[in-house]
Amino acid sequence: MTVARTICLGFLAVIAVGSILLIMPFSTSDGTWNNLIVALFTSTSAVCVTGLSVVDPGTYFSFWGQLFIALLAQIGGLGYMTTTTFLILLIGRKFDMRQKIAIQQALDRPGMSGSSQVIRSIIATTLIFEITGVFLLLPAFVPDYGWSQGLWLAIFHSINAWNNAGFSLFQDNLIGYQSSFLVVFTISLLIIFGGIGYQVILEMYLWLRDRILQKTKTQVFTLDFKVATSTTIILLVIGFIAFFCIEIRNIETFGSLNLRGQLLVAWFQSVTPRTAGFNTVDISKMTTAGLFITIALMFIGASPGGTGGGMKTTTLRVLTSCTKTILQGKEEVLLYDRKIAISLILKAVGVLVGSVATVILATILISLTDPTLDFIKILFEVVSAFATVGLSTGITTSISTGAKLILIVTMYVGRVGILLLMSAVLGDPRPTRIHYPEENLLVG
Repeated sequence: MTVARTICLGFLAVIAVGSILLIMPFSTSDGTWNNLIVALFTSTSAVCVTGLSVVDPGTYFSFWGQLFIALLAQIGGLGYMTTTTFLILLIGRKFDMRQKIAIQQALDRPGMSGSSQVIRSIIATTLIFEITGVFLLLPAFVPDYGWSQGLWLAIFHSINAWNNAGFSLFQDNLIGYQSSFLVVFTISLLIIFGGIGYQVILEMYLWLRDRILQKTKTQVFTLDFKVATSTTIILLVIGFIAFFCIEIRNIETFGSLNLRGQLLVAWFQSVTPRTAGFNTVDISKMTTAGLFITIALMFIGASPGGTGGGMKTTTLRVLTSCTKTILQGKEEVLLYDRKIAISLILKAVGVLVGSVATVILATILISLTDPTLDFIKILFEVVSAFATVGLSTGITTSISTGAKLILIVTMYVGRVGILLLMSAVLGDPRPTRIHYPEENLLVG
């Protein structure tokens, strides 16, 4: 069995186990057997760190059901290979060559050395950020819900924010805390750092450590760090300005708030499409322009190596750099004075084409199963599922069973990645020794 097939089947196995746990009577608040589609949809959404839900998790599921959702989101955020590798380390077993290759592909690392140390660092980083998030959220939730419930709310939302899952135990998601700087600030930082990737966080830590210790040797940032951080900042700023300008006259979203509230909501709305799924405004009441901007940000998604999904920021930068190269009449694609390999350009094009094709196909199928729904809402839901975001215009609970199954498949494809899935189905690509003659072709 190929490594790609192992990873894809691993995610399916976790989804299956999660569905079994969530279908049990002790997982529902009324103590009855859960609906199979609800259990499957919720398990897939949690493992794929999406956050879309056909029921209200806070009232529909019991404490155990909510705990299972949080654990599934944790496993999904870390990734199947990272989680299983960590369990192997706990029981003291050593890696074989196959497991090292699987870790290399799952984490998109250039080499196989130091895999165990990388896994330990990822787990440690996750725990540090999630525990910090819990302590920061306690002052907001404990006064409203008491210590026991407030602590559980802080733990649940911290896990979901770091893993970019987006499940919330509040019926209105985070709309009730839209003016709380502490909640908005904490959830936003967890979303951003969770989605920016472990490698970027590690380089940030090394740079800060060198500055604090005043070391003479300066930290040289990698191209991954430069592209991920700069693209993330640019998208956050553009999203903030766009949402503020577009929605400020919409009384049902931004317009009724004071300036401080409008700034907080605009900022959070720019952060959450990075595949998080939390919302501080009613998404269904946003303008069409606001919905379309959200769709674009969701489709781009987070950065490689993080807990988020989407097309990825690096893919966007490679494609825009290709466009810039063509417009300038050059033949080499450059990013920060570094040449981008042809193989990476082809990979970026493959990701774009595969992602667009998946979204188009899923949108068409749901349009056929639920023809009465608005097109923009169908597209929004599909992109949210594919990019593992979890934002919804409110149609998820009312769509047909067929549409729910389509979204389940879409979430799965978006989580494992279109290229990895195709590799699992078709087998690992083999380089060819046959070279064909070149010929010009009219393009554009």
